Amino acid sequence: MRIAKTLMVFAIAMCFTVGALAQDYPTKPVKVICPFTEGSATDVFARIVSKKLSELWGQQVMVENRVGAGGMVGADAVAKSAPDGYTLLINSSAHTANSALYSKLPYDPQQDFVEIAPIATQPFVLVVGQSAGVKSVSELIAMAKAKPGQIKFGSAGTGSGTHFCAEKFKLAAGIDVVHVPYKGGPEANADTIAGKVTCWFPPVAMALKNVKEGKLIALGVTSAKRTSALPDVQTMAEAGVNLEDANWFGMWAPAGIPAAVSDKLAKDVERAVASPDVREQLTKLGAEPMSMTRAEFARFVRSETEAAARVVKEAGIKPQ
Repeated sequence: MRIAKTLMVFAIAMCFTVGALAQDYPTKPVKVICPFTEGSATDVFARIVSKKLSELWGQQVMVENRVGAGGMVGADAVAKSAPDGYTLLINSSAHTANSALYSKLPYDPQQDFVEIAPIATQPFVLVVGQSAGVKSVSELIAMAKAKPGQIKFGSAGTGSGTHFCAEKFKLAAGIDVVHVPYKGGPEANADTIAGKVTCWFPPVAMALKNVKEGKLIALGVTSAKRTSALPDVQTMAEAGVNLEDANWFGMWAPAGIPAAVSDKLAKDVERAVASPDVREQLTKLGAEPMSMTRAEFARFVRSETEAAARVVKEAGIKPQ
């Protein structure tokens, strides 16, 4: 009887302790790891959300770029960090692709992370450099069919959303083009402008500045309807290609984080994304805020992981 009472008192004390931990969190600066380069779409959204969280918490929220292997380097750093809520991951849909692309990962995407919250989603846009000599999706497809295996497309890295979108385009258009992975979006943008690769599918936010400056030509967006950020650019469906896709961004924490802390994180990220100034920034970037419970986000991530595996199989990509 005494043991039972002792255990009950201990359990109640733990509940109060965890509750207090969540209420006080954070009591020191928080580090958000972005696994892609500065200026990439993932980096842009990570900094927008981190800035707002810093305002809400009254604590510094620092974004640190850990780049490499399609986002694996940064994700691995978070997976191996202390599960206390002070090291977090903001990643793109690339997080769900790596298990299909790599036979061996330094972490388990399912077991080593806890899904916190989604942030935003935005379509990709097919862009070419001025030197490519094409002005439409149909012209690009015709060029690729006339030169099978010779046209190169860039991406922000193997397994990134930009890579998978291009693979879906290849399947939908029935073309043979060569993948050239980069460390991040800015590098892929630069080489497309320079003509070192013919095209790529950056998220709209990554392409806006260069499209408006005339350095890149936007051929089509992957949304169901035209985006307000590029209203004159047709959808891929309007261009005759059955391709609808989007890049999405979310936050994860290391497995083992106290549930009370992860729940507080989820609520605060949702508050940040729903704030008028953040929503305005997202709209200007052609993005839409996402809102899901932690359980819904976890199911969404599993579904996206399964979808990535299907693309890898259909595209004939061999895991590395």
